[in-house]
Amino acid sequence: MWIDTHCHLDAAEFCGDQARYADAAAQQDVAWIVIPAVERGNFARVAAIAAAQPNCTYALGIHPIFVPDAKEADLLALRQAIILALKDPLFVAIGEIGLDFFVPGLGEGALREKQEYFYMEQLKLAREFDLPVLLHVRRSQDIVLKHLRRIKVTGGIAHAFNGSFQQAQAFIGLNFKLGFGGAMTFMRALQIRRLAAQLPLDALVLETDAPDMSPAWLHPQKNVPAQIPQIAAVLADLRGIPLQHLAEVTTTNARTALPRLALLN
Repeated sequence: MWIDTHCHLDAAEFCGDQARYADAAAQQDVAWIVIPAVERGNFARVAAIAAAQPNCTYALGIHPIFVPDAKEADLLALRQAIILALKDPLFVAIGEIGLDFFVPGLGEGALREKQEYFYMEQLKLAREFDLPVLLHVRRSQDIVLKHLRRIKVTGGIAHAFNGSFQQAQAFIGLNFKLGFGGAMTFMRALQIRRLAAQLPLDALVLETDAPDMSPAWLHPQKNVPAQIPQIAAVLADLRGIPLQHLAEVTTTNARTALPRLALLN
C-alpha cells in the first residue's frame, strides 16, 4: 500500500470530481491521501472531502502564498477549527504552513515579516496541540529551520524537499520526514535525485502535490494521486531496492510522521 502525504484534492483542477480521482488512487493501492488546507476559506472544504472519500484525510493551516491576504482573525479561526477537528480521526496535522521566498516579493520587507509571523504562530498552535506540521519550504530552508529550533513541535513532513544534505540532516534531527514526488522523476533534477538516492530511507515519504509537481511523463498535464506508485518506482530504481520494500518503508514513515494517521485502519 501507498500513502500520498500531500495532495491538494480540493483544487479547482479536479472540477468537483474528487470521488473519481480518490477512487482511481485507491485502485492503485493508495490507501491514504492527505489533503492540506491553504487558507481559512477552505478549512471546511478539505474536511468535507476527507469525510466523503474513504481514503482521504486532511490538515488545517494557512499556506505562505496565501499569507498576504490573511488576517489576524484567520489565526483565531484556525485555532477554533483545530479544536473542533481534534474530535475527527481524519484530521492528521497542521498544514500547509511554512515560508516561500521564491515567489517575487514574498521574501522581502513587510511580506516576509508577515510570512514569518504566520509561520511562527502556526508552529505555536502545533506545539500547543501536540500536532505534526506539513511544511512548505521554498528557498527558505535555513529560516524555516531557525524557527523550528526555537518553537519545537512534535515533527512532521518537509514537503517537496529540495535543500542540501546538511539541511536535510537538520530536518531529520528535528523529527521530520522529507517529501519526494514528481520533481524527482526528471533526469535533469540532479540534486533532488541524489538526495532521494542517498538520504536515509527511513526519512523519506512520498507525495504528489497534485495537481502540481507532475512527474516527467505527465508534464505539463495536471498531477493526480494515482501517480504515486509510478513515482515510487523511480525512487525504488534510484535506490536499487524492491518496490514492495519501498512501499512498506514509506508507509511506515508516513505513519510515524503523522501519528493520527497511524491510528486509522
